[in-house]
Amino acid sequence: MFTVHGSVKSGFEPVEAAFRENFERRGEVGASACAWFEGEKVVDLWGGIADLESGRPWNEDTLAITFSTTKGLVALCLLMLADRGKLDYNRPVADYWPEFGAHGKRTITVRDLVNHRAGLAVVGEPLSLEDWCRAERVGPALARQRPAWKPGSDQGYGPVSAGAYAAELFRRIAGCSVGRFLSEEVARPLAADAFIGLPAELEPRVATTYPAKFGMRQLGLIPEILTGRTVEGRILRALLDRRSLTRRAFANPRLGRRGLQRFNDPDVHALEVPWAGGIASARGLAEVYAALAHGGTHRGVSLCSAESIDALLTRQSWSDRDRVMQKPLGFSQGFLKDELHVFAPSSEAFGHPGMGGALGLADPSRKLSFGYVMNQMDRRVRSPRCLALCHALYGCI
Repeated sequence: MFTVHGSVKSGFEPVEAAFRENFERRGEVGASACAWFEGEKVVDLWGGIADLESGRPWNEDTLAITFSTTKGLVALCLLMLADRGKLDYNRPVADYWPEFGAHGKRTITVRDLVNHRAGLAVVGEPLSLEDWCRAERVGPALARQRPAWKPGSDQGYGPVSAGAYAAELFRRIAGCSVGRFLSEEVARPLAADAFIGLPAELEPRVATTYPAKFGMRQLGLIPEILTGRTVEGRILRALLDRRSLTRRAFANPRLGRRGLQRFNDPDVHALEVPWAGGIASARGLAEVYAALAHGGTHRGVSLCSAESIDALLTRQSWSDRDRVMQKPLGFSQGFLKDELHVFAPSSEAFGHPGMGGALGLADPSRKLSFGYVMNQMDRRVRSPRCLALCHALYGCI
């Protein structure tokens, strides 16, 4: 029998109830959730198993791979550069990275790039997982890529490419890697566990990730794949088509027979994988996003100005059906602005989820931040476990 640890402030008991139900009814293995509201930590929960083979429990400081939640951390680092006057989202990317301008990309702005409107959801040049983390290898490959559609005319989420382009742009401007900047300028001042490139001494705290299971139960998705009447059905149908933009956007790098299990390797944890390699605790994500929910400052640490956050409160890009994700989707300077009521009932909320279920979220209108990490991935585009926690949290405020 699992045990839930931690605490919730009076009035937030429904979040703890949803957290328990995730284990009892929704297949949770190990997880943690944390929320700050109006400058106070109101939810801090953890429980379950970090590693099934050894039986290692999920502790209050357990870390987990967060996959695309990483992109929100990268977006924050770019926001901080802009706030310091080193980056203008309306200028062409090629002003900062001249080689990028090749093959019809000269007029693509930073805003179009980070909001997935540059036509660069796919990188055709095959790269290994390690190559994606080597500037001397990935930079030229990104610069040589031709847009898949007219830049600025439509939106297509880059599950891999977006993080890589943003990280290379960041390196060109800042002169250091985004992982190093995150550590020195964000995580360390806030004492927040959020990393892109994990220090070796923290490896024992990382939970084992368990990819979503597909079996007989998923045969029920066949009608959805054929008709495309659900998001999961449309995505699976697109992934089965080798020519589709969705398939090509997810296909590079090839992870081999082990697939997502590669993200359990310590050598991969040490890499700065800017699109999927972020490792964090729920507390760490909640701390980082608390600053964005409170005008750029949290617990006396200022990351950016309140004015820089104002631009994130409204959508800068929107598609009723994103070319890659096959669902309604929006973005603001690299942060996700999902459909209203998916994660939050507030149009001002922003953040970034990760494949399998992790989430970092800020809602300046409520002065609310939320972090959730887990190790049993969900097959659905939006994890019901994460959604249950978000809906319970908003129900409390």
